[in-house]
Parts: sequence; structure tokens; C-alpha cells
Amino acid sequence: MTQFTLNLDTGSVAFRFTPEAAQDLKTHLNELMGRLKTTATTTGGRPAPQPSMEYRYTGDVFLELFCNPNIWASPFAARVLVTLRDDRIRLNTEAELSRLIEDVNQFLEQHS
Repeated sequence: MTQFTLNLDTGSVAFRFTPEAAQDLKTHLNELMGRLKTTATTTGGRPAPQPSMEYRYTGDVFLELFCNPNIWASPFAARVLVTLRDDRIRLNTEAELSRLIEDVNQFLEQHS
């Protein structure tokens, strides 16, 4: 396990994360991007509702990410709800989807 840094609007948080978990998270994020693009490119009426993304990781910390693609106008505007906790602290915040994707890609590049 190595340190993964999640950049937030007003700072960052680092925690231990595995490359396998990061790859799984990347898969979830890619599926979410596809849903967001579907919603954003629908013309001529209301787009079909897309399922939300829920990702959970349990290791040294518990990480939960949630995003409803139906409320964002584009993938670039989307934000992800983040919960990070262990037995001593709990952090609830939002992160920009595009920045989260960059963080995961950078982590995977460093550990490939």
C-alpha cells in the first residue's frame, strides 16, 4: 500500500490505498463519465435517468464516493461526495470529478 492524495477544493487528504483499488475506482469513474456524457448529449427531450455511482473501499480507512449523474449538466461540472473515515476521524466533503480522475490516473502512473 502506498499514499494516495485526493485533492479537494480547499486542500488535500492522503491515505493508504492499493493500486488494485485505484484500478477498480478508475473503472467506476469511467462508467460514471459515460453516464454523464449520455445525459449531457441527449437532445430533443428529457434524458433517461442514469444510475448513480457508488464506490466503497475498506482498508486502513473507509472510503465512500457517490455521484448522481442526473443532476449535473456536464462531466466537467460534476462533483463527487466523499466520505473518508477511520476510528478517529471522519471527513465528509465534495471533490471535482475531473480532479478525482486526474488524481487516480496520477496514482496509477506512479505505481505501474
